[in-house]
Amino acid sequence: MYLTISTISLKVPEGSMAVLVKNLYLSCDPYMRPRMSYSTDSYTTSFKPGSVINGYGVAKVLDSGHPNFSKGDLVWGFTGWEEYTLITTPDALFKIPNTDVPLSYYIGILGMPGITAYAGFFEICSPKKGDYVYVSAASGAVGQLVGQFAKLSGCYVVGSAGSKEKVDLLKNKFGFDEAFNYKEEQDLVACLKRYFPEGIDNYFENVGGPMLDAVLANMRVNGHIAGCGMISQYNFEKPVGVFNLMNIIKKQSKMQGFIAGSYYHLYPKLLEMILPHIKEKKVVYVEDIAEGLESAPLALIGLFSGRNVGKQVVLIAKE
Repeated sequence: MYLTISTISLKVPEGSMAVLVKNLYLSCDPYMRPRMSYSTDSYTTSFKPGSVINGYGVAKVLDSGHPNFSKGDLVWGFTGWEEYTLITTPDALFKIPNTDVPLSYYIGILGMPGITAYAGFFEICSPKKGDYVYVSAASGAVGQLVGQFAKLSGCYVVGSAGSKEKVDLLKNKFGFDEAFNYKEEQDLVACLKRYFPEGIDNYFENVGGPMLDAVLANMRVNGHIAGCGMISQYNFEKPVGVFNLMNIIKKQSKMQGFIAGSYYHLYPKLLEMILPHIKEKKVVYVEDIAEGLESAPLALIGLFSGRNVGKQVVLIAKE
């Protein structure tokens, strides 16, 4: 990744259906790392060397040739990692209807991470009151929401993270029943047995590798695993293998991978559920905000060493 300077016209081409936006916030997300490797079978396209990186962002419309968007509209969706972007296919942009919450929430709790947490937990885990729930990478953009959704559903929830600060956050800010620092555990199977002596009903998978293997050894009968991400594996040329897959048969477990894009039809349900909780402070959201486009590369890289605390956001400009 490198920074460069170029110029752009602040008007859309005549007769175009494009939208020109001023980017306000950019989102750093783990799925962006695999896009840096060439692949023909991924759910999203690889980055092209020398081209502008793109990802989720919040922006203000400066000019529009599209009938659904007007100058001054606030939107969220896919945009470029740059100050201004000409979006030639704006149909996937969402208008921002509520501005009484921080705009950055629309690349977090009210954006892709929000729908990811909502769909993965409620649609795939299908929780019941009293379920035992485990969330890995629990202080991140998605995990912090899953844990709070679990508590709102009457579940017992444990989360893992990579520092004492994050463990304290899980228990004291997000209301997890228990939390642990996975870096301090020598035996993950024994660790999970300690926190879940009767086993795990629902696991929200964010990390993969040895943690997934340990979970498979601790699932309850008819449990669910929502496969959201495997951040521990993204930098490996040869991913770490999993050895306890036989337990899926023994425990009659259901493990399903998913991507947020398949569940955007549920976005109105997410807003209906989450906005009142935000206003009543029953759900909270922690962001880690870096300032300036020049800070974006290091902010993204920091995701993979656990440097961020909460959802990693890059502030590009204020309205």
